[in-house]
Formats: sequence, C-alpha cells, structure tokens
Amino acid sequence: MSTAIRQPAVAGRFYPADPRDLRHDVETFTHGSVEPHAETQKIRAFGCVVPHAGYMYSGGVAGAVFERLELPERYIILCPNHTGRGEPLAIMSDGAWRTPLGDVSIDEQLAGNLKTRFSLLSEDHAAHRSEHALEVQLPFLQVLQPHFRFVPITVGTGQFEVLSALGVSIASVIRESHDRVLVIASSDMNHYESDSVTRVKDRRAIEQILALDPRGLYDVVRQGNITMCGYGPTVAMLTAALKLGAIKAELIRYATSGDVSGERDMVVGYAGIAVS
Repeated sequence: MSTAIRQPAVAGRFYPADPRDLRHDVETFTHGSVEPHAETQKIRAFGCVVPHAGYMYSGGVAGAVFERLELPERYIILCPNHTGRGEPLAIMSDGAWRTPLGDVSIDEQLAGNLKTRFSLLSEDHAAHRSEHALEVQLPFLQVLQPHFRFVPITVGTGQFEVLSALGVSIASVIRESHDRVLVIASSDMNHYESDSVTRVKDRRAIEQILALDPRGLYDVVRQGNITMCGYGPTVAMLTAALKLGAIKAELIRYATSGDVSGERDMVVGYAGIAVS
C-alpha cells in the first residue's frame, strides 16, 4: 500500500495554514450559510458544483453547498487543470492528501475501478501537485464528514465526447459500488470582466446546469466566451448524475468576488449548485 502523501500547495494562501483558524473559517462558512427562512432539509445529491477561489471570496458559496448536502463517505472530485502540467485526465489512485486538518485517504478501490473502466485516465501526480481547485474542497469535508475517502481527477481536456464518456464511466462505477458516492465538480464561473457582464454570462451557464443539459452547458460556454474554468468537470458530473437518475438541480448560492471586495470592474463569479 502506498504511503505517498500529496502535500498542501495553497495552505496559507487560499485558506489558513493554522488548523484552528481553518476549522473556524469552515465552521463559519457552513454554520452561517443558511439564509433566513430558507429550506433546510438536506439534499441527497448525486453531484454538485462548488467554487474554488480563496476562502475569503468563495468560501461562503462553497460552505452553503456543503451545509445543504447530505454528505456521504465517498467522493469523486473533478477539477480543472489550471497549471497545464501532467496528463489531460490525471487520477491519483493511492496514498493520501494532506491539509492542515490532517490526511485524507484516496479511495483506492473506487479509483482502481475507474481506471479500469475508463482507459483515458492516467495515473499522474504532476497534474495534482500544485493544483488548488481540488485541494480547497477537502477542509470543508474534513470538518463536516471526517471519515471520508475520495478520488482526485484533474480534467485538462475540452473534448465533449471525452467529457461525456468520463461521466458515463463514473456513473457505471458508482452504480456497481452499491455505496453513495458524491461527484463534486470544482469550478469558478466567468473571470475578470465587470460584475454586470459576469452576472449575465454566468446566468446563461447556470441555466444550462439547472436544465440538466451537459451539451447545452458545453455549447453556451464555448460559443459565448464564458470563462468558466471547470466546465469540463461540470459536463462530466452532469452526465454521471443523469445516468444515476438525477431529475433536478438547485442553485444554492451565487456571488461574485465584487460582493466581498466591493470592486465591480473586474470580478470572478461563483455558483453553488446541487444536482439530485
């Protein structure tokens, strides 16, 4: 059994490096995330979209999603490849990831089954070593569901047929596992345009997700110049969720970085969505 530990890459930058401060932030973002008079029943989701910026900007949106979900003990987490390093579809199938809150084990059985089912997945640590988009999800799960395992996958391809096939394979492996497995698509929305433009563009992408339309999302993002970095992971997640029986999606929270910074000329959008 491998003892390889993937070390934290963005502790102290995207989220606190001190475990007490980190736990406090996560608890603040989750326990304080429910809107007054909002629906509080937990969602038994097949998948979700969660942002991955620095916690000060997107932590409130991420916390709102994780607080609303009925969290299982097994996860497949898909994220974009911001660094450009490594293979187009990079998986790690053993070892653990470290955060200031401790180590989280990779789900070796689930990862192995995925590699067997979908041959385009490559065992590759390089794509994950400096990538923040998956790492920032782990502390939320460590606080809210301490006994979990996960499969990390970076998605560096923009080919719809490949993304769709990945989603189909994920659904098949989950169905055969006979356990609840949540598929997390880590994504921010439109980048570095004005708040008003970003909200319009993001709404177009969000509408496709809420319509459970992976192809529609793909086309809108690509044709509409919407710089949603995790559209690939989201296409794969939606495809998997549909195969597993998803019938609805809910926008739990939306915000832009301007809501925190007050700067509206150049923002990034953040959407938190549950698919059930």
